[in-house]
Amino acid sequence: MSAEHALDELPDLLTPFHHPVIITGDKSYAAFTAHSNTAFDYPVLRYDGSASDEDGQHLADQAPDADVIIGIGGGRVLDTAKVSAEVLAIPIITVPTLASNCAPYTPIGAIYHQDHTFKRVAYFSQAPYATVVDWSLILDAPRDYFIAGIGDTLAKWYEIQGIVATLDQPLPAFNQLGYLAAQNIREVITNHALNATHDFDDHHLTQELVDVIDAIIGIAGTVGGFAVAYGRTSGAHAIHNGLSYINETHAILHGSKVAYGILVQLAYTGQTDEIESLLPLYHALGLPTTLADLNVTTQPIAPVAEWAAQPQESFKLIDPAVTPDKIEAAIEAVEKVTTAAH
Repeated sequence: MSAEHALDELPDLLTPFHHPVIITGDKSYAAFTAHSNTAFDYPVLRYDGSASDEDGQHLADQAPDADVIIGIGGGRVLDTAKVSAEVLAIPIITVPTLASNCAPYTPIGAIYHQDHTFKRVAYFSQAPYATVVDWSLILDAPRDYFIAGIGDTLAKWYEIQGIVATLDQPLPAFNQLGYLAAQNIREVITNHALNATHDFDDHHLTQELVDVIDAIIGIAGTVGGFAVAYGRTSGAHAIHNGLSYINETHAILHGSKVAYGILVQLAYTGQTDEIESLLPLYHALGLPTTLADLNVTTQPIAPVAEWAAQPQESFKLIDPAVTPDKIEAAIEAVEKVTTAAH
């Protein structure tokens, strides 16, 4: 559910369960309790910030009698909670405190090593039992996460478009729904993201802001739900994953790195005009357009390209013959276009 004061519905959602356990972070739980009108007397476990298999297992070990996990927080908290729910083979209810990605909505997780380098994309056996999006709670989140969510969500269109461009036949009818959802996302983001950000800054709940929140959390998750492998990740996320191997980028939020990955993917496929058309929006929102924006100034970019070009990574969906050299060339091309535009 997605509504103002949606948290008021959480007690009813929990009536079938007898031993809920909350997995959250300190800031996330403080935000949740400030907005909840119900005092929940459930065990509260804190994740370690890594979104790792190890932490998910550790938390599951502390909740052997749980019959539902309530994940409260941003993407890393919720992906950790999904690991714990998978280990325990029980449902999960997600309560996002940020509109920063589609993690609350999907049965997919971005799993990291404990040193915050990317490990794998996890495909869990069940989707969330319920996702509770309270707009008032989202409005109290830090602005940077909302901006990052816009960047991560915009990638849905470019990544599915990049995959579909390589196909020699039309998408099956069911998968076309994912493609149409991605088109809808692009329209919502390009037409409304800037005004929605102003509304977010003013703490003013408007239809444009709600549409962007719903695009980030719900519609973005729907893309992969309908389009399956055609609509999950490709070039932009592969670049994000590679960037995680440069320590200096760890301070940059997931969605911001994905937004930069869009530009690299577009450069790789020769769509310089599309990069230039996106730059005004990127600059207005403060999304990264150069390596320096990602804190990459003296570090070699080879580790990024080497990771993104691996056979198990998703850049191969854009070009099965991808190589590190081709990706490095695309990164350099982005630098030329974006530096000239500054």
